[in-house]
Amino acid sequence: MHVLSTAVLLGSVAVQKVLGRPGASDITKRAVTDFINSETPIALNNLICNVGPDGCRAFGTSIGAVVASPSTTDPDYFYMWTRDSALVFKTLVDRFTQNYDAGLQRRIEQYIAAQVTLQGISNPSGSLSDGSGLGEPKFELTLSQFTGNWGRPQRDGPALRAIALIGYSKWLISNNYQSTVSNIIWPIVRNDLNYVAQYWNQTGFDLWEEVNGSSFFTVANQHRALVEGATLATTLGQSGSSYSTVAPQILCFLQKFWSPSGYVISNINSNDGRTGKDSNSILTSIHTFDPSIGCDAATFQPCSDKALSNLKVYVDSFRSIYGVNSGIPAGTAVAVGRYPEDVYFNGNPWYLSTFAVAEQLYDALYVWKKTGSITVTSTSLAFFQELVPSVTAGTYASSSSTFTSIVNAVSTYADGFVSEAAKYVPSDGSLSEQFDKNTGTPLSAVHLTWSYASFLTATARRAGIVPPSWISSGANTVPSSCSGTTVAGSYSSPTATSFPPSQTPKTAATGTSFTPIACATPTSVAVTFHELATTVPGQTIKVVGNAQALGNWSTSAGVALNAVNYASNHPLWIGPVNLKAGDVVEYKYINVGSDGSVTWEADPNHTYTVPAVACVTAVVKEDTWQS
Repeated sequence: MHVLSTAVLLGSVAVQKVLGRPGASDITKRAVTDFINSETPIALNNLICNVGPDGCRAFGTSIGAVVASPSTTDPDYFYMWTRDSALVFKTLVDRFTQNYDAGLQRRIEQYIAAQVTLQGISNPSGSLSDGSGLGEPKFELTLSQFTGNWGRPQRDGPALRAIALIGYSKWLISNNYQSTVSNIIWPIVRNDLNYVAQYWNQTGFDLWEEVNGSSFFTVANQHRALVEGATLATTLGQSGSSYSTVAPQILCFLQKFWSPSGYVISNINSNDGRTGKDSNSILTSIHTFDPSIGCDAATFQPCSDKALSNLKVYVDSFRSIYGVNSGIPAGTAVAVGRYPEDVYFNGNPWYLSTFAVAEQLYDALYVWKKTGSITVTSTSLAFFQELVPSVTAGTYASSSSTFTSIVNAVSTYADGFVSEAAKYVPSDGSLSEQFDKNTGTPLSAVHLTWSYASFLTATARRAGIVPPSWISSGANTVPSSCSGTTVAGSYSSPTATSFPPSQTPKTAATGTSFTPIACATPTSVAVTFHELATTVPGQTIKVVGNAQALGNWSTSAGVALNAVNYASNHPLWIGPVNLKAGDVVEYKYINVGSDGSVTWEADPNHTYTVPAVACVTAVVKEDTWQS
């Protein structure tokens, strides 16, 4: 098993002490390369561990389900988010299309089949009949609706899912499997594209699920989805005219997020009391990156003058508010979070946000090297001068010393963000959601799937591995005037969900299949019981059963569950119990009143076989009160 060495992490910390010395960039590069080499197999393994049904932290979940995090309390992320899962599978699709891997292909196809179920579920956002249900942000890992209170709808999910599925469709078509796309994938994608074309001009919650308004990240990905969707429709002989009609108007609207102060206001049409400096904009740049259109500012390409100006403003907003950034000079990488006003878990750096800044810079470097020049404008001048003070506005060819100076400085700067995150990665390589702004201790949701995906995409870009182009001719041209044009679509549940066997490359596969990191079968498993049971104040739900850890049927020795995530429309009681791997347990839930009275749920007893599977050390058992 690959484990991060303490020396690697200490080395990355030491880098910050010597950046001013000759050759410091070489030290940085070596330390970052060592960290990436150690972390990559760990990150991929941990990401796959969160994918059902056989991921080591997704045991018992439905086929194709994606666990946002195995964390079940403070916070409870044991759900499947449409947005997160689409971004994760876009990462896997890109990785797969670069290097054929039958194991990844199986998981991609299972994920796609699961979307048929999710699209058809009526939920608090609506149903498939008018498309409104596609805006539902998250689901239970049994692929059933989540009925609790939440920020809904979230309109980025359908666009991101369409983008991920189109990515796999392109690979299939290039390998002569167009019928698979037409029969299985297109009906799913069409629903999502129709949703975007119909609902893009309505407000919804942003990717952090906090602000109800218009989100830069959402709008940019809606534009990309319709552009790619129109191209795919033409390839398949389907109608994509509504997508081509609406897409330019979305791009026109996207320009309204730009502030004359030199950065993107990430949420508009809202009253959130924030500056708008937000990782939302960095994530937009990297997730709509197209290496074929250079430094286009209309689509906010990573090397565009607006994107680079925005990056500087965004990064600088964190320099003085985090203790971990104390003493780090301007022009040097720092840890960054979602937005400077964040109070979630007291507001901290996020791994995925810090990796995202590195990724944007790696994207820019790729394009500059490919095109052989760098253009500095008055908009981007402050960004460049912070790294190379002598730079002035102008265009610098690759043969110039200024070009070389900029590339070297930006390379070191980009590596610095990876190094900053690496400082706070535990020795086992696990990536949580956040790390403490003063101590660097990992915080919040453990093994966050999106954190692993963000590491993998950032480091792929560093290696010069970029995603395929998505833009079509003229699709980055902004109309002279904007309109709120929408097109109402039709929606239907796809009927084909089984992929044909042997969808292998038309040429011999040259890649190596993903092999999970080996680990032992545990002797005990932390089983977190999830029980939906309506109670009144003073009542407690317990779980009792025939195992010693469950009180041997004694009501007084039963395990009391916690109502930390209880809501009137989602009365969830949760609690972990360590049980022996392989044991078959019988159990029931009881309601204990404030006076000690006990009410048992109805028969029959629940029966559960505790998994005895390699790597599976924690699982969730979901139940509902039997009345």
